Amino acid sequence: MGFSAAYRTQVEDLLEQVVPITSKAMFGGVGIYSEGLFFALIAEDKLYFKVSDLNRGDYEEAGMGPFFPFDSPTPMHYWEVPQSVLDNLEELRVWVDKALAVAASAKSKKKR
Repeated sequence: MGFSAAYRTQVEDLLEQVVPITSKAMFGGVGIYSEGLFFALIAEDKLYFKVSDLNRGDYEEAGMGPFFPFDSPTPMHYWEVPQSVLDNLEELRVWVDKALAVAASAKSKKKR
């Protein structure tokens, strides 16, 4: 995977304008959390949000694709965030809210 410190700082500064976040380096990338929910990751200087049927259509419509860890043929449930979303704080807020809803749903399913 990998990431640059500059990109990590840029993404963290941007996301902090929308929600409180914490982040930690993991598996060569960065995991991003808000209030204990793992909703985003950085890999290869790209930002990915957690996706389910709730928001997958947004990514497909924007022509984005899923994250494949370590050249795995199986994608994770994280899809790349379009640059146009990163450039628009209000739109970013909508996409973050959806990714957090997906993360909350996944977390509640694990508890059952």
